[in-house]
Amino acid sequence: MTKLAIIPFTIVLETIFLNKKFSQSIKASLMVLLLGVGIASVTDLQLNLLGSIIAVLTIAATCVGQILTNQIQRRLKVSSTQLLYQSSPYQSAVLLVTGPFVDKLLTKRDVFAFNYTVEVVAFIVLSCSIAVCVNFSTFLVIGTTSPVTYQVLGHLKTCLVLSFGYIILRDPFSARNVAGILIAIFGMGLYSYYSVAESRKKTEAAISLPVAAQMIEKDSAPLLGAKGSPRPENKSEDSFDYMPRTAKSAFTGR
Repeated sequence: MTKLAIIPFTIVLETIFLNKKFSQSIKASLMVLLLGVGIASVTDLQLNLLGSIIAVLTIAATCVGQILTNQIQRRLKVSSTQLLYQSSPYQSAVLLVTGPFVDKLLTKRDVFAFNYTVEVVAFIVLSCSIAVCVNFSTFLVIGTTSPVTYQVLGHLKTCLVLSFGYIILRDPFSARNVAGILIAIFGMGLYSYYSVAESRKKTEAAISLPVAAQMIEKDSAPLLGAKGSPRPENKSEDSFDYMPRTAKSAFTGR
């Protein structure tokens, strides 16, 4: 449920603070996607105060973080690797200081009291290595596309996890799960189609503007003089006003 709420919350934040416009087609396709993922993944829903507070904070932090990741890369023109290199030390420091206390608050167990065997440490190192790859791909996808597109990709991952869980691990799978996954995939297809179509329109509009400006400049060039001042009206060759000064003096004696 928390993951499903991230896309609507992201759209609201980008609309309010960044004046970004989402077409009705994009919104409709996202609604189909969220409906499908909800049918496939949401089963038992139990709410409590602590979990609800953490869920709201998670939604807000995720949305703001992903929006800032996209905006920083675009405005400062930095790559995902550069941004990850600059932000990772601060993220690591915050987690190192707050992580053990939050973990103890939620689980009632001290993380340092655990018996860390060689096998456990090996899996922790493996998990951290995978996390680094996930962070890199996250920054890369968000910087190249958008936070909403990244969340759509995340829902695709959810559908794949459910599918492979049934195929490989033989997890329980019902007609509801199948219907939800099919609806979600259909919504992803609609979102991809409308996103590509709108991106193509923006690209064509961006290309047509300089071409139109060049055509206007070319059409107005004969009407301007050497320094950009308007040229005199065209005169016929036998016009007295168009004659050079020497020719005029021959007729007028001046």
